[in-house]
Amino acid sequence: LELKARKAGHWPVAGADEAGRGPLAGPVVAAAVILDPKRIPEGLNDSKQLSAQRREELFVQILATATVSIASSSSTRIDETDIRKASLDAMRRAICSLSVPASYVLTDGLDVPPGLDCPGQAVVKGDARSVSIAAASIVAKVTRDRMMARAHHVFPDYGFAAHVGYGTAQHRAGIERHGPCSLHRMSFRPLRKTEDGPETDELLSE
Repeated sequence: LELKARKAGHWPVAGADEAGRGPLAGPVVAAAVILDPKRIPEGLNDSKQLSAQRREELFVQILATATVSIASSSSTRIDETDIRKASLDAMRRAICSLSVPASYVLTDGLDVPPGLDCPGQAVVKGDARSVSIAAASIVAKVTRDRMMARAHHVFPDYGFAAHVGYGTAQHRAGIERHGPCSLHRMSFRPLRKTEDGPETDELLSE
């Protein structure tokens, strides 16, 4: 995809992806990456297909060889808008903050963020089809995992270091026992208060 864009006269090409759309807590983190064609790290793939150790190794290599920008939207921002808008906003800010302006952007998923200064293409399963998107996927995932590991020290009752905010049994038990904290996305089930039954109220009760 990068080569196709380059043949069409677009260079440099940035890949962009996000991590953390599904968790019940924590930010959504987006990354934009412009790879150096002469120094592309070997083994780039969708971050979800890699071990945590391999992601960390590639993360270091990407930061050392590529142009990288990272942005995030907080749980508050997610609740004020919605996860799709918050994700696209984080992606837009990451792309626009690149120290080298992109001529073209490849994004993972169905949407290109609005408000960019260059054209772009949304690529379904892009992290498996574009090395730039794969690199952005790794950067976003590692960055968010590190943020949630730090959050564990502030809010140790939820086990954030283990599940990074996803709705595991351990996490749900922590919410049931202690109630939500400031990192929780109150617009997400099972956290939001609804009028169709006591399930959420029971979960939030201490």
